[in-house]
Amino acid sequence: MKRRKFIKQSALATTGIYLGAMGFNARSYGNIIGANDRVRVGVVGFSDRFKSSLVPAFLNHYKELNFDMVAVSDIWKIKREAGQALLKERLGHDIKACRNNDELYGTKDIDAVIISTADFQHALHAIEAVNAGCDAYVEKPFAETMDDNRAALKAIKDSKKVIQIGSQRRSGANYHAAANFIKSGKFGPITMVELLWNLNQPGRWRRPKLVAMMKEEDTDWKRFLMNRPADAFSARKHLEFRLFWPYSSGMPGQWMSHQIDTVHWFSGLNHPRSVVANGGVYVWKDGRENWDTMTAAFEYGPLDDPSSGFQVIFCSRMHNGEENPKEAYYSNGGELNLLTNKVSSAGGLTENFAKDMNMKANLLPEVDLNVRDEKVVSAANTGGDVLTTSHMRNWMDCVRNRKETNAPVEAGYAHAIACIMANAAVHTGVKVTFDEKNQEVMAAGKIFKY
Repeated sequence: MKRRKFIKQSALATTGIYLGAMGFNARSYGNIIGANDRVRVGVVGFSDRFKSSLVPAFLNHYKELNFDMVAVSDIWKIKREAGQALLKERLGHDIKACRNNDELYGTKDIDAVIISTADFQHALHAIEAVNAGCDAYVEKPFAETMDDNRAALKAIKDSKKVIQIGSQRRSGANYHAAANFIKSGKFGPITMVELLWNLNQPGRWRRPKLVAMMKEEDTDWKRFLMNRPADAFSARKHLEFRLFWPYSSGMPGQWMSHQIDTVHWFSGLNHPRSVVANGGVYVWKDGRENWDTMTAAFEYGPLDDPSSGFQVIFCSRMHNGEENPKEAYYSNGGELNLLTNKVSSAGGLTENFAKDMNMKANLLPEVDLNVRDEKVVSAANTGGDVLTTSHMRNWMDCVRNRKETNAPVEAGYAHAIACIMANAAVHTGVKVTFDEKNQEVMAAGKIFKY
């Protein structure tokens, strides 16, 4: 064998071994996006969240990183056409309008997708995306049932696709500073967490004008339902899905999913040990099923040591409040407050009370976590100005470099468990636990489904 041919064949063989070790095959290797190739993005669901936050975040980076949006899929004709028109205006070229995801993936020219559909559809649409060979930015909540949660986790892990869960706090510099402070041991053991998300917006999650416009013949109700039980067509459930179960859990899925994710991140725990909840529709009696007021009390800690751990309290009301979600972590030495982005000695063990028990005072130092002037508000574009922009950038970078995102699928799987547990407590009124072995949410000894 001539020397040049030998070197060439040896190089090809080595490449094959390397790719095999990395989990690639010949087909997947051909799908790797080169540094100079344009990444073609499809939109799955033209939602308010997509319009107000995800599009602006994407547009901040797409030219620099050589990305483009080329198609939009929505099962409702009006939104599909609105999405096509908006993207054509913003990007300056034609956009394909697809009636459903079969048409979208059938075009064969999509590398990645942004998924912003109804809450219960996120995991199922993520499965479709990776099965079609696409990377995906997947809005939260990741899943509303454990069946969907487990199926999506497996499909994504098997696919080795780049997934970013839309938990944008994970791309916030202040949240990274908080995580590092707690994990360093300087904060001490977490003793309690308070999560608060209150607002006074009677129109939140309501779409009366759009509901009046929707006709059954202009949408695909069966595709909307996906794997949910058969139900008669309802424009309200289609467009105001956050008010109705089993299409959304409402407060847990929309708001708590953001905040409980930081508990998992900071503590290293993957799910609660138990949860109880109560509340109801106390004010906005507009036909909604999901509560407008709720309190959930979680217990977190090692499964093999029920005597240790901490509580997490989530409280939310939709009839009185301002746009300032609160996340406060407490230890014996003080608090870490992500509303003020400060670590302080507030509530810490002072000298006066410590000496009575022959103990030393325990007071945290004053630390400023606000390294980039970041703030989260509970408007429709939650954190869209800084956090979502950074989060979108992280996903786009990872699509390029094939590294793990700030919010990988495991983060979505974990927050989904907590949300499903809270929802089970809401619907059953009993103390809900988690079966670690079988990965099931248990209510009164039974697996919670709907």
